[in-house]
Amino acid sequence: MTQPLRVLVVGYGPVGARFVENVLPSVRSGAIQLTVVGAEVDDAYNRVLVAEYAVGGMQRDSLTIADRGAAEAAGARIMTGVSVRHLDRGARAATLSTGERIAYDRVVLATGSRANTPTLDGVPRPRRDPGTLSSLPGDLIAGDDALPPGVTALRDLGDAERVRAAIAGGRRLVILGAGVLGLELALAAVHAGARVAVVHHGAYPMPRSLDRGGGGVLRQALRRTGLAVFAHSRAESVEFRTDENGERHFDRLITADGNQIEGDLLVLSCGVSPRSELAALSGLRTAFGVLVDRRLRSWSDPDVYAIGDCAHIVDHLPDDASARVPGGPSGLIGPGWRQADWLAARLLDELGGSAAADRGGIDADAMDAEREALVMLKAEHVDVVAVGDVSLEPGDDDPRPGCDRKVSLWADPEHLRYVKMVSESGVLTAFVSVGMPRTAAELTLLFERGGELPADRSLLLRFDGPDYVPGENGDAFAPTATVCWCNAVTVEQVEESAAQGNATVACIGRDTRAGTGCGGCKSRISDVLARHAAATAAV
Repeated sequence: MTQPLRVLVVGYGPVGARFVENVLPSVRSGAIQLTVVGAEVDDAYNRVLVAEYAVGGMQRDSLTIADRGAAEAAGARIMTGVSVRHLDRGARAATLSTGERIAYDRVVLATGSRANTPTLDGVPRPRRDPGTLSSLPGDLIAGDDALPPGVTALRDLGDAERVRAAIAGGRRLVILGAGVLGLELALAAVHAGARVAVVHHGAYPMPRSLDRGGGGVLRQALRRTGLAVFAHSRAESVEFRTDENGERHFDRLITADGNQIEGDLLVLSCGVSPRSELAALSGLRTAFGVLVDRRLRSWSDPDVYAIGDCAHIVDHLPDDASARVPGGPSGLIGPGWRQADWLAARLLDELGGSAAADRGGIDADAMDAEREALVMLKAEHVDVVAVGDVSLEPGDDDPRPGCDRKVSLWADPEHLRYVKMVSESGVLTAFVSVGMPRTAAELTLLFERGGELPADRSLLLRFDGPDYVPGENGDAFAPTATVCWCNAVTVEQVEESAAQGNATVACIGRDTRAGTGCGGCKSRISDVLARHAAATAAV
């Protein structure tokens, strides 16, 4: 009798859980012996929506995205609250924090990422160099940084509970960082009635995604919501106060320009870094993440794979081992899910026989390169969508021969509207849209298809004009148009699901997974459902 393939999944977050779900038929049939080790006590949940939960916008049960019972019923062994401390790649065995050793044939690293702790006086920032990791592996491999009282990140459910309690208690939040996640939390908290200040050292918010013009309009929009925004403020230190019981509490954030921003809870929103410590300690080559090829296989060990936030995909490594490796993990849930889907199909394809039939095999020998990801700010009354290099300005010359690059810009700062479009030979390659949701939707469709912009760019502005009638633009509802980018669900798939009786966004999500990622497509799913219902009623 053929022995089952022993697969160890390290990490039980959204991406690890997606991989588990995909291989369950082969676990059930006995072709795979699956062990899953997750450092968190909780089963897999959607981290992208943790901020919404923190401000009371959704219930805890709505975050869960893994069916642990189904996995265990199929024969998978799932351990939570346990971490892998070391991979003995020679013996092909993993040592757990409990002391147990687990033999494996394949390892799938889905360890995700951790919140960055900035350099601030008063907030410890542990080093994770190889020497430190070797001496304190239990504290640093799978855990987050230990933060002082009144200081938190917003990465897991424990963080969310701290923010939730602060908002419920009427306390003031100070958010350090003006990226997408920090702003979404800040805007949601203000909408929930909280007092919030955002502190960042740049000239405008979301500097990695927006240009100066779009960032300036967004800054005005943020302030009109009631947010206190401190730009050009580089945080230097944190001060604490001691209450009558001798307990320390966060008191204020001190910046280099002399600002002292008082508050009750400091939320660090300063980006994330891949959890690649286990890989490094186990002798796997890492850069910004675990280095893997487009088959998601480690450059150091053909039996080890990485997916999601910890996977740094590169086709070829530099000959010089000291040279900087380009790229890095995307940090987005959609690409992580696609990697989980592809790797599961690839693994089952290699097993052959009934295991491959479970997934129908795969056509590609390697993962396709991801297109540049759209960045969307999901918030009440503040609409931002951007993709590509939008730093170019009208009149900028392109030194490449034969390149016909055009930059079109329209701004109405008084009414908080701004659009910039960059095209090459008429094809849209980048754009930023602030306060123009329908125009952004049309530009998104054009970008997704590699479509050409109209010769008169101003025609696109009509979508947000007073005379625009939703539904008249057929392209937005074309069968192949993507509705959910995280799960690659099209209009046609939503309509087919609706025809089967799934009439709500939640039902569509359960049937197709659309809307279960970042949640930014839920309004678009509603539009497709409304259009389908109207068309059905007219028959």
